[in-house]
Amino acid sequence: MPNNSKHLRVSADHAGMRLDQFLTAQIPDVSRARVQQLIREEKVLIGGRAAKASLKLRGDEEILITGEARPAPLRATAEDIPLDIVYEDEDLAVVNKPAGMMVHAGAGATDDARNRGTLVNALLHRFRALSEVGGDLRPGIVHRLDRNTSGLIIVAKNDVAHRKLAQQFSGREVSKQYLALAHGWFKQGKGTISAPISRDEQRRTRMTTRGSGGRNAISHYEVLHQFESPYGKFSLVRVRIETGRTHQIRVHLSSIGHPIVGDTLYGAPAEIKTPRKAGSLALSRQFLHAAEVEFRQPKSGKKLRFEAELPHDLKTFLQQLGGEEKVVHHRKQRGSAVDGI
Repeated sequence: MPNNSKHLRVSADHAGMRLDQFLTAQIPDVSRARVQQLIREEKVLIGGRAAKASLKLRGDEEILITGEARPAPLRATAEDIPLDIVYEDEDLAVVNKPAGMMVHAGAGATDDARNRGTLVNALLHRFRALSEVGGDLRPGIVHRLDRNTSGLIIVAKNDVAHRKLAQQFSGREVSKQYLALAHGWFKQGKGTISAPISRDEQRRTRMTTRGSGGRNAISHYEVLHQFESPYGKFSLVRVRIETGRTHQIRVHLSSIGHPIVGDTLYGAPAEIKTPRKAGSLALSRQFLHAAEVEFRQPKSGKKLRFEAELPHDLKTFLQQLGGEEKVVHHRKQRGSAVDGI
C-alpha cells in the first residue's frame, strides 16, 4: 500500500453528502478542485472501486485515497496572435516583440490565467514546431526581454540551433544594443557600468547592485542626445550589454542616478511634471527598446545583424517631451545579413 494513502470513515452524520464535498471538508488543506482531480485519476476508492465525485454517501462507507493529486505539467498553448517577424530561416526567427507581451508564462502560472497572450503562444501558432531545449513552457526561447521592454528577440526552431545560439550567448559572442531614455544628463558621453546584480532582499521583485553575492554584469553606454524640456533634463542613450542579467540595464542606469523614464520600480516618477505643475506626462512602461542584435547563423556561421526602430509609443513620448525624433539614428533597413569570417 502506498505510504501516502489515506483512510476515511463516513459517519451517519454525512449521509446524503456528495463524495467530493465530503472529501473537501475532511481534508482542509486540499482544494475542491484538487479533490475532483483525485477522483478523476481514480485515486479515491470505495469498496475497492473508483468512485464518482457526485456519489451520494450512505453514511457507512470506508474511503481509501491511494495517492496525491498531481496537476499535469503546464504547457504553452498555441494562440493566433499577430507577430512582427523581422527575419526567418529554417533554424531561427528574429521577432520584434511589442511592450506588454510576456515572453513566456511563469512556472507558477495557471492554464487559464498567466499562460495566455505570451510570445511563446504566438510562436507556437506561427511556426508549429520550436526547439524543446527550454522545456514545455519556453519552447524556442534562447534569451528573454522584460514584459514591458520592446524589441528584438531570437527564437530557435530546433534543438541544434538552440544549443549553438546558447553557446554564442554564454560566450558573449552576441551583440545586443538597446535604446533607453534616462532622467538627467550624463557627466560623460560614454562609459561602462560593471556592477554585480543580485535579488533585493527587501523587495523581491527588484534587483540591486548593493547586495552581496551578485552575478557579474557589464553594461556599456553611449549618450546619443541630451536635451532639456519643460519637464526636465533627459538623455537618450544606447546601451550594449555583455551579460544578460535580470533587469540589467534598468538596475545599472538607476545605480548611477539615471533611472529609465517610466521605470517606477527603479526610481523613476510615475508622472513627469513641469516645475510649475502646469502639466504632466506619463509613460505606461519603461522607455527601453532592444534596438539591435548581431550574431552568427548557427548552421552557416554567417554574421547576421538586425535592427528595429523605436515603436510608435516611444516616438510619440519623445515628441511630447520635446526631444526631436531625428536624434534616433537608425538605418531605415530593418534587417541585414553580413558575411562573416
